[in-house]
Amino acid sequence: MTKELEIVRPDDWHLHLRDGTILKSVLPYTSKIFGRSIIMPNLIPPITTVQDATMYKDRIIEALPNDHSFRPLMTLYLTETTDVMDLAEGFAKNLISAVKLYPAGATTNSSLGVNDFKRLYKIFEKMEEIGCILCVHGEIVDPDVDIFDREHVFIERVLDPIIRTFPNLKVVMEHITTEEAVNYIETSNENVAATITTHHLVINRNLMLAGGIKPHYYCLPVAKREKHRVALLNAAVSGNSSFFLGTDSAPHFDSQKESSCGCAGCFTAPNTLPILAQLFEQESLLKELEKFVSINGANFYNLPLNSEHIKLVKEEYPVEFPNKIFTSEGDITVFDPGFPLYWSVKS
Repeated sequence: MTKELEIVRPDDWHLHLRDGTILKSVLPYTSKIFGRSIIMPNLIPPITTVQDATMYKDRIIEALPNDHSFRPLMTLYLTETTDVMDLAEGFAKNLISAVKLYPAGATTNSSLGVNDFKRLYKIFEKMEEIGCILCVHGEIVDPDVDIFDREHVFIERVLDPIIRTFPNLKVVMEHITTEEAVNYIETSNENVAATITTHHLVINRNLMLAGGIKPHYYCLPVAKREKHRVALLNAAVSGNSSFFLGTDSAPHFDSQKESSCGCAGCFTAPNTLPILAQLFEQESLLKELEKFVSINGANFYNLPLNSEHIKLVKEEYPVEFPNKIFTSEGDITVFDPGFPLYWSVKS
């Protein structure tokens, strides 16, 4: 029997759209379904000024299909020399919605990120004053720290001191991957939240590494043990307002993924909501899906809920999704959850 669920149109609070050919190819998969997305600024060169952000937003709007209503929410790439007044003015004029902190070398195009976090404290002080949200890639970059420990060490060494110093600063720890991060968010004050990706709710490190390396499951932060995936899933389906969807959908050409030094990222935009509906249903908590994808994030960002609704329909037979997106510059593989999907989106 067909099963239907109507929810407020969702938002994606962490999205990579890239630029140029990739932007035009991948954007419709998000803009068809989602009302708004926080757009990551780690282009080459990165989006470090409000003028950069405005110009990038214009390119996104230009690439939108004519019948799609979608609002990109722009961010600045935080550096140790970020112009505080430019940031504050851009936020006051609603030209930017948040600022993104990348530890230098932590992920794709993060070489210009931060080395000395205390040099940012004056910026954090201003952001706390004006209410601008800090989005954090929460991994320590230290050769002495194992890659599977980077997240919880970052919490101890970097994130917790920032939050204790600036208790009124609104912080989103993005794409959390560990039980420790879940516990930290659950015990933090109301100004601290976290996004959880679709792919981290599906994969663990065995799926990435056992039986041969699966480059299209390689992402940063890297997938962890099964107990951490379970902790993330429990947080997502809990209805807790501190957790919301940030897909971190990150397209790369197959030639960049399937190489001797493959890029990190999973392209989940085409099938994110069907995957989530299936996971929430399996936990008998489908009723909590709307909070995770449509409500909690908007509330944290002090934005109204989207006025439109979408309908999710459970089909009798598995729904087919594209395996790849074909562009003039190369193919992009769509994330494969490893199980058949029965849900589809009727916008």
